[in-house]
Amino acid sequence: MTLIKSISGIRGTIGGKVGDGLTPLDTVKFAAAYGQWLLTQKAHPLVVIGRDARISGEIVSSLVASTLQSLGIDVIDLGLSTTPTVEMMVVEEGAGGGIIITASHNPIQWNALKLLNSKGEFLSGSDGENILSIADEEAFDFVDVKKLGSYTFREGTIEKHIEKILALPMVDVEAIRLRNFSVAVDAVNSTGGIAVPMLLKKLGVDRVEVFYGEPNGHFPHNPEPLPENLTHICGEIENGQFDLGIVVDPDVDRLALICEDGNTFGEEYTLVAIADYVLSQKPGSTVSNLSSTRALRDVTEKYGQKYEAAAVGEVNVVEKMKAIGAVIGGEGNGGVILPELHYGRDALVGIALFLTHLAKFGKSVSMLRSKYPNYHISKNKIELSPEMDVDLVLHEIKDKYQRQPINTVDGVKIEFDKEWVHLRKSNTEPIIRIYSESESQATAEHLAHKIMMDIKEIISEKI
Repeated sequence: MTLIKSISGIRGTIGGKVGDGLTPLDTVKFAAAYGQWLLTQKAHPLVVIGRDARISGEIVSSLVASTLQSLGIDVIDLGLSTTPTVEMMVVEEGAGGGIIITASHNPIQWNALKLLNSKGEFLSGSDGENILSIADEEAFDFVDVKKLGSYTFREGTIEKHIEKILALPMVDVEAIRLRNFSVAVDAVNSTGGIAVPMLLKKLGVDRVEVFYGEPNGHFPHNPEPLPENLTHICGEIENGQFDLGIVVDPDVDRLALICEDGNTFGEEYTLVAIADYVLSQKPGSTVSNLSSTRALRDVTEKYGQKYEAAAVGEVNVVEKMKAIGAVIGGEGNGGVILPELHYGRDALVGIALFLTHLAKFGKSVSMLRSKYPNYHISKNKIELSPEMDVDLVLHEIKDKYQRQPINTVDGVKIEFDKEWVHLRKSNTEPIIRIYSESESQATAEHLAHKIMMDIKEIISEKI
């Protein structure tokens, strides 16, 4: 069993002993810590909660709601929802915060509490640390029976989310309707099975076939939308008459696309293509994290605009986007953030923008994909002995390549013309993660292995 506590929330496998998995006691403890922290921010706070369709979701959600009410906090429960919907409804309801009960792309045995502030955004590092401290100290103060918080179940919020997407000037419903697209959807038996078909209908897409659209939490495959997990829908599209395939993760904040020939568009390129369209309509800067493809930078500079990289993690990307006033941003995992709607990864707005882009492009998805630079990313890691100083290793690598452009915002990223390698240490293990990118997979892997050999040489010299 696994339980992971971090500044962004608590995540774990269901069952096991207290402290070893996401047991009811662990859920209550962390929900209480969040509620107690919220009470220091606002005298009579309101919290919006919502969940994906995981089998454990209803139990965890009930525990969270009851715990918050026991602290005197009012709760609005959206029930089956999406991460971006909950984020938007925190602002809509004027709430002090929100909790999303979802383990995102993790397998069926996992669940988690994602914690939001009053802006519907993930917590800052300092706020997260405060909550962890309250949980460790069990510094809770529950109210008496006459001061219990209220509970309200709110329906129709996904529809509200979709209406706000349709109202965006950059979303052209008529252009989409006229193309008469045929779309296949893999909703992994979670809340995407509710939200995505609803959105497509509103966008004028009448020919939709949904695979795994029943929100029952029985994931038919690993729910992370990576190519190796998408063989079913790719096969269906290859054999069928579809213009596009759409895949979302269980909480609908990541978007993967499938070309009409059954080939994956590339999760890294979801943001690239959508940014291309947004920049054609609204000039401005863009942001992605340091481990995302260089293609976003290429597209941004094509429009004469500025690209900047942020540390890995949605909260870091959002912070950088706000700092430079970016018009679009996100992460290379299919996470699209459109500030004009809200500061959170949102697969639904990504679908609307991509379909508008495709409609105006007038050709196939594969032809659209061929417009963009074709980079390849290699993902590796190297394990160190527990006594090895990971920071020292990264410092030595930085010195070795000091003649190259280097970014140390999050680990060490070294650039070589249109290639790069990014080294980050794990927060929980003596591991250095090594991501590299080049115009060929072989070169990307060669670059990663070269850095790994450098690390081994540094280690041998220091021992």
